[in-house]
Amino acid sequence: MDTAIVPSTFLLTLLLSVGLFFFIRASTKDRIEKAKLVSEQDEASLMTQLKDYFRSRSYRVTSVDQEQNQVIFEGFVRPSWFLAIFLTVLAAVGFACLSLVLSQLISSQSPFLLALVLLSPLSGIFYWQKAGRIEKVSLKMEAIQNEQHFSSIITVIAHRDELAELQRALQLKMVD
Repeated sequence: MDTAIVPSTFLLTLLLSVGLFFFIRASTKDRIEKAKLVSEQDEASLMTQLKDYFRSRSYRVTSVDQEQNQVIFEGFVRPSWFLAIFLTVLAAVGFACLSLVLSQLISSQSPFLLALVLLSPLSGIFYWQKAGRIEKVSLKMEAIQNEQHFSSIITVIAHRDELAELQRALQLKMVD
């Protein structure tokens, strides 16, 4: 057997393990974005729709700034069971691969190296503790009046998934 294969395989497996670590850590990262959305509705009816939409998604109004025409909603984002289980399985596969490569390098300790797989539930626990958080959505409304019709521009600061769902649910278009 070529003596360069095991160390190079170990190096590649170690690099993949580092990538897996950062992937698990990134699963809890905030992905807050700012977007300008336009609607053909007038300000009052659009604000009613927005309040109903966020109320249906378990958000509540925490502050209203009448002067700037801004509303801030707050809601608790629950962690996903699927993602917690998925991350645990990914970590188990990663630890199994690392322990198999390490057992090739250190043959005397190989039965104990497979015990690394027992650490995989820590990734699911890490995700579960960090992903559940209070999230804020900031809306700022501007009315635009053309000769033909009214339209409203909403500046939204929220998680990117929430922005996509809001845009889909209320048929809002992005402003360039």
